[in-house]
Amino acid sequence: MPYYSARVYITLRPSVLDPAGTAVRSGLAHLGHTQVNSIRIGKYIELSLEAENETTASQQVDRMCHQLLANPVIETYRFELEPLATPA
Repeated sequence: MPYYSARVYITLRPSVLDPAGTAVRSGLAHLGHTQVNSIRIGKYIELSLEAENETTASQQVDRMCHQLLANPVIETYRFELEPLATPA
């Protein structure tokens, strides 16, 4: 069975406040980086998986994101999938 690599990007929904992003923006401003207007903090996850084909792999990653990796109430996610020659 082929192996795939997935890169998952998870961010807060635009309507959700991001106190961590606000704190980082404030810290940057204190360091003189006043040109930064806003910051949103998110998560990045890399995983490898085995699947029959790319469609199945995509469905599996989507299910993982929806069930565990992201909180669909307050977060959105997207992912990139690519085939691997060997398991990572």
